[in-house]
Amino acid sequence: MPAPRRPLRDRLVDTGLFLLASAFGLLLSAMRLDSAALPEPRWLFDLDQVTGALGCAALWLRRRRPVELALALVAASAFSELVAGAMLVALFTVAVHRSPRTTTAVFALSLPSALVYVVLRPEPDVPPLPLLAFGVVIQGAAVGWGLFVHHRRRLTLSLRERAVRVETEARLRAEQAQHRAREVIAREIHDVLGHRLSLLSVHAGALEYHPDAPPEDVARAARVIRESAHQALQDLREVIGVLRAPVGELPQPTLADLGQLAAESETAGTRIDLREEVDGPVPEGTGRTAYRIVQEGLTNARKHAPGAEVRVSVAGACGRGLTVEVRNAAPAAVPSAGAGSGQGLVGLAERVALAGGSLEHGPAAGGGWRLSAWLPWPP
Repeated sequence: MPAPRRPLRDRLVDTGLFLLASAFGLLLSAMRLDSAALPEPRWLFDLDQVTGALGCAALWLRRRRPVELALALVAASAFSELVAGAMLVALFTVAVHRSPRTTTAVFALSLPSALVYVVLRPEPDVPPLPLLAFGVVIQGAAVGWGLFVHHRRRLTLSLRERAVRVETEARLRAEQAQHRAREVIAREIHDVLGHRLSLLSVHAGALEYHPDAPPEDVARAARVIRESAHQALQDLREVIGVLRAPVGELPQPTLADLGQLAAESETAGTRIDLREEVDGPVPEGTGRTAYRIVQEGLTNARKHAPGAEVRVSVAGACGRGLTVEVRNAAPAAVPSAGAGSGQGLVGLAERVALAGGSLEHGPAAGGGWRLSAWLPWPP
């Protein structure tokens, strides 16, 4: 199986570092030839050139074996001047791709090598101590740059992993909120369907055991059965896709309970302006959803806008749909920090979507907050 092709960026970096090390060696070699300060014996300069060329060529192995290559070039730099560029690149590579502990060990080994070079190949016009200090500074700069790149990469990777983790946790919280909302909806609709089906069973049983009942009673029982079956089918469409919640009883509020809900909120200190313009009896499923919308809006107003007046408007008619709007003014007091997580609106959106409606929420004109929903009201 062929080895995977390296990214273009890695190949460009490797090529650039190879050319940089080669140019460094050629520059030193040209300076030696121009100054005629060749080392003695003369063959040492030829060996230096061969060692420098091999060191530059070995840089193509720096990603696979960075530590081994750095140690070999550090050892060669004890007598070779032209391998210095390749040795600096190798030290930089170790600092980038290996732990700081390994980098420190390799850098510590490079210091005696610099000392040996100063002893073996002293410069006639430069004292040994400044020459040694210059070499140590250059090597330390290469290692420091590599450590900077190493820590920056680790920081970037850590931030990326943290962002992915936060996104995953947010998605899981949203899914859990949707799941809880579906459980509550399924529990409520289960109770309603049980009530509808029990009515069907009672009236159908009456027709079965009293076939000689008066025609008026038969017609009345048939009408109740038809209406209950129609309403049960409507509720059943809502429960499709909703998971069954654990056994438990929940109250079944309807649109008629909005007055009591508003009174409870006023008792808690929230001023409520309730306006209802509903033409005809609202279906129970639609009324329950409208009640939950108003309930969530009032809860959010108490949390995020304490002391502000809340206007609740419910309007609609059969065939036109039901519009529910909860609007609060700008808060009169500073809301408490971390008052809510926003998951209530996620569950409310799920409930409205299952009912076939739409939900909008956001800042209102002139300040405050607006929660608005439209629910279908079939004829």
